[in-house]
Amino acid sequence: MPAGHAMTSRDTVLSIDCGGTHTDAVCVRAGRVEAQAKVATRHDNLPLSISEVLDEIAAQIGKDALSLVQRITLGTTLLVNAAVQGRLDPVGLILSAGPGLNPERFIIGDHVSIVPGGLDHRGVEVSPLDTASLEKDVARMEDEGVSTFACVGKFSPRNPLHEERMGEVVKRAAPSAFVTLGHRLGGELNFPRRMATAYYNSAAYRLHRDFLDAVSDVLAQKGCRADIYLLKADGGAIPLSAARPCPVQSMLSGPAASVMGALALDDHIGDKTTLLLDMGGTTTDLAFFVCGSPVLDRDGMKVEGRRTLIRSLATRSIGIGGDSLLHVEKGDSGPVLETGPVREGRALAFGGARATLLDALNVLNSRDGMDQLAGDVAASQKGLAELGAILGVDAVHAAEMAVDNAMAKICAAIEGMTEDINSRPIYTLRELKEYSDVRPERVCLVGGPSPCVQNRLSQALNLDVTTLPMADVANAIGAALTRPSAIIQVFAHTGKRNLIVPELDVTESLPSHASLPYVEERALAILKDNLARNGIMNYPIQVTQSELFAVLADNGASAKDMRVTAQVVPGLATRLVRS
Repeated sequence: MPAGHAMTSRDTVLSIDCGGTHTDAVCVRAGRVEAQAKVATRHDNLPLSISEVLDEIAAQIGKDALSLVQRITLGTTLLVNAAVQGRLDPVGLILSAGPGLNPERFIIGDHVSIVPGGLDHRGVEVSPLDTASLEKDVARMEDEGVSTFACVGKFSPRNPLHEERMGEVVKRAAPSAFVTLGHRLGGELNFPRRMATAYYNSAAYRLHRDFLDAVSDVLAQKGCRADIYLLKADGGAIPLSAARPCPVQSMLSGPAASVMGALALDDHIGDKTTLLLDMGGTTTDLAFFVCGSPVLDRDGMKVEGRRTLIRSLATRSIGIGGDSLLHVEKGDSGPVLETGPVREGRALAFGGARATLLDALNVLNSRDGMDQLAGDVAASQKGLAELGAILGVDAVHAAEMAVDNAMAKICAAIEGMTEDINSRPIYTLRELKEYSDVRPERVCLVGGPSPCVQNRLSQALNLDVTTLPMADVANAIGAALTRPSAIIQVFAHTGKRNLIVPELDVTESLPSHASLPYVEERALAILKDNLARNGIMNYPIQVTQSELFAVLADNGASAKDMRVTAQVVPGLATRLVRS
């Protein structure tokens, strides 16, 4: 797909980052932040939040300036927040298993239909698909509140026939339903991961659609006609047309934006192994930097503990944020005060109805002055006193219980992520590292609650914790400065003697003896030429997926089917200029 023009030092770019608590925007011109804004995210009226944040930007740079913006990049934590809180939509999972592992070992959700029939590893049908009962299953799922479906066959990347037939039946039974076909999301032969990828693509569809519709409609109303991009989980930014049918690619858009923001804002990120903590109102997102480059999760993005086929930065999100609800639960030796993962509104300090982590921080910080205060401290103290009365302690002790619980969960998440990273070779956006014992040596902190929690985090982690400049809009800055990505898929078949790049409408002859390295070289060359035609000469490119499998040609002779994906390496399009 075309990457658009290369960003120059004179460009004006805009970013909008929609989080569970706030929607942020920044306008960057000539590498300098000229305007920044933050408004409350109205989940029941996203267009209003987008309109309000753009009005604040326009008030700072002039209404006419919005029409001069060259590019807009979006980021959002709405999808990952919903996943962390268990609020993604239910999905009808339609499976065609074929020979091998029983799919019941890997099914997700409560609405599943396993359709008889299957293909073998070559894509050859070994038993015909029997969809006799599928329409009834789909009707039953609709009655149970399901409006999105995912159709997945075990060897569908080799032959999509069964997935396509199942999709046709679903659309016939439920014409208004959104349907994901697994083979369209990745060519790897990993049935459980493709199942998870398709499932979460559909589970996130409604939130994803509503967000993109809200942004597109409001920007059009404001007279802004710039190209719009959305951040993917690996930190690349793709055009909206490519992003719309693939919500799962941007499920970790918000964490990716915070990684890019840290690259732009942290002058010391390459000095030591750095842990990034992005604490928002709903979640805290974690990421690692080794030798100044973010670590990649080459095994595929995880959602609710399930591996997918989505290439992703190594991030982890936990349900601990400034607005995380405090609630009393039964413990082994009596009632305990838990923090998160649910967020039901703002902190008491900002007019909310129930006490949150930020309120607990206010109570402790007003006592000892360790970190900053926020909002109405008296309201926080009253709310913690009421919780303390249930527990038989005063407000300060209740606040200590809540903050200790939050710090313990953050520390546990960091330890788990550290062990996970060290369990395999470490890939960063720049290069492959050897096995090594990576441990955080310093912490950089971004997000709205940063000033209220910095020193307490430092104590809990026994590490230096630095709040980055412009920490409350770091995600929006990262999105604004991220370079547009370009991705191509190359399909080569020695039997058919052709090489095809669908995104660019390219077809060329292929030598019968062509190897996988030959196809990889052609993929990189074709992508490089396409970028040059769009005025982009200096963006690094890489092969991100490469597969070969043996097939039979039409004449019965053996042949090779090769598939290669190449893309622009995610990174910053330009450096941030700070006065």
